[in-house]
Amino acid sequence: MSINSKNTVHKMSRFYKLCVAIILSLTLLVSNSQVKAQDAAAGGAPAAAAAAPTGGGDAEKGKSLFTNNCAQCHAVTDEKVVGPGLKGIESRAPSKDWLHKWIRNSSAVIATGDAYANQVFNANGKVQMSSFPSLSDADIDGILAYIDQAGKPVVATAPAGGGDVTTAPAASTGGPSELFTIVLVALLIVMVLVLGVLLAIVTLLSKAVTPTADGTIAASSFSQRLKSNLSSAVNNPTLRSIVIWLFLLVATKATIDGAYGVGIQQGYAPKQPIAYSHKLHAGQYKIDCNYCHTGAQKGKSATIPAANICMNCHGVIKKESPEIQKIYTAIENNQPIEWVRVHNLPDLAYFNHAQHVNVGNVACQTCHGEIEKMEVVEQRSSLTMGWCIDCHRRTEVNTKDNAYYDKLVALHRKESKEPLKVANIGGLECSKCHY
Repeated sequence: MSINSKNTVHKMSRFYKLCVAIILSLTLLVSNSQVKAQDAAAGGAPAAAAAAPTGGGDAEKGKSLFTNNCAQCHAVTDEKVVGPGLKGIESRAPSKDWLHKWIRNSSAVIATGDAYANQVFNANGKVQMSSFPSLSDADIDGILAYIDQAGKPVVATAPAGGGDVTTAPAASTGGPSELFTIVLVALLIVMVLVLGVLLAIVTLLSKAVTPTADGTIAASSFSQRLKSNLSSAVNNPTLRSIVIWLFLLVATKATIDGAYGVGIQQGYAPKQPIAYSHKLHAGQYKIDCNYCHTGAQKGKSATIPAANICMNCHGVIKKESPEIQKIYTAIENNQPIEWVRVHNLPDLAYFNHAQHVNVGNVACQTCHGEIEKMEVVEQRSSLTMGWCIDCHRRTEVNTKDNAYYDKLVALHRKESKEPLKVANIGGLECSKCHY
């Protein structure tokens, strides 16, 4: 009995040492994971690059206008998409002035009884062409120049500016998820508690196997001592205080993390009334974002596309689809399509799409993620104040060939050798976003 008891003590001791080793390993793992997370946050790569700015010659500007407004329905070749191919459009049309009027408002030209306009309208299934009243004569001439030169290589110009104006906050890659860290901490606490119990048991067994004066071990004495020591361990104020404080610390951290997460909808991907696939439209068919979200380049809101924008294509394409039939139903009943908003900033924060997209040349993917790969749109970025401020601290201002910034750049260079960032021109002022 004495030998078996001693063997038991030795086994418990080895198990105790193993538990100590596991706890140390877990502690080291949590520490390394946190260091990796911090390193990843500090050294992340830019999320997306900005699209090349339009400008230069008429044909180059026309290419951008054609892509944003015309490419969804027309090809620059003879191929018919929704509308006819545009190759040789100037030679087919009565005059360039006629083309200006037609592109701005084809319905008005048809209504005048113009013979050629009605011929084009009837030949294409009486599909109404979208009107573009905001296009100037120079804009339309640029589009026509691009169509005429589409078969020739277009020399691309380098984007203006002293740096990448779409530098996004670093992605948090390489670090553990929050849930993973919580699980590790919980395991660590459990192992500490188990360690305390094992230590008490090993101590009891060590005392229990100590032989008496006559060389025997009293069984009754062992059971009594075991019960007494276990009771003492449970009622030990120090151990009890450690458990309570650990619980309070974990509960407090979980509460604070939960409070910081209030209002953050990262990962939110609601089901929409119509199953619209950005992966198909923006990815496979490469429809420009601005074709549907018409306000992104010229207004505060990007706007939700109206049903008539959908019908520019689906008045002819896939009319029999059950999802497309929902659009027809909404139009027939004169009811709006109740799309569910995904990205929603609080009312206390001011954000202007045109300021970022048009002036800053920020790509849509910088804030919205790779939208062209999403079957169902979800909120990829946190869109918190810290996330926006971090972007302003990283983003360089496009100052090349812009006299507005000349004096600001000169003053900045006197104080710093770093490039001019958004933060240096008021990007961190509270009143810029909260007023």
